[in-house]
Amino acid sequence: MTDPIPHTTGQLIDLLDQARVRYQRFFHPPVFTCEEARALCPDLPGAETKNLFLRDGKGKRHFLVTIPDHASVNLKQLGELLGVKGLTFASPERLMRYLGITPGAVSLLALVNDVDCGVEVILDTALADAVSILSHPLVNTETLSVDTRDLLCFLSDTTRHAVQIMTLTAQPQPDALLAD
Repeated sequence: MTDPIPHTTGQLIDLLDQARVRYQRFFHPPVFTCEEARALCPDLPGAETKNLFLRDGKGKRHFLVTIPDHASVNLKQLGELLGVKGLTFASPERLMRYLGITPGAVSLLALVNDVDCGVEVILDTALADAVSILSHPLVNTETLSVDTRDLLCFLSDTTRHAVQIMTLTAQPQPDALLAD
């Protein structure tokens, strides 16, 4: 694996502009959890996300799993779905090695630093269907509201990552939307 040369936020913004990715940029105090983000940046336009950087039991495969921020995922069931044994959270050291970022800044945009495409990308269907997705641009003091289609094209064309879109969280049933 090639050690990533982490891009700066400015370099990432330049890449997004070159790729004609539509986004809005918001500055805010540092946030480390979804709860802090909701409290400090409550009205940003776009789907709020939770990003999980995971590895298999042997540390050979790495995954960036992005789900809606209020959702949770059962790692054992996800591992079975992916055909992976011992799926667990990766260490901050692995996060830095593979994505060039620290905890709190994890987002789909960090894939720009995974030059060897060693991280497998899983996106929940609910987010793939959203108009825009909120994503940190390599730091946890900013958030971009990125057009989802543009983001998926950027990941495919610029970072060369294939994004697997899967239903990982429960989707609301049509009848449930009508109930009082």
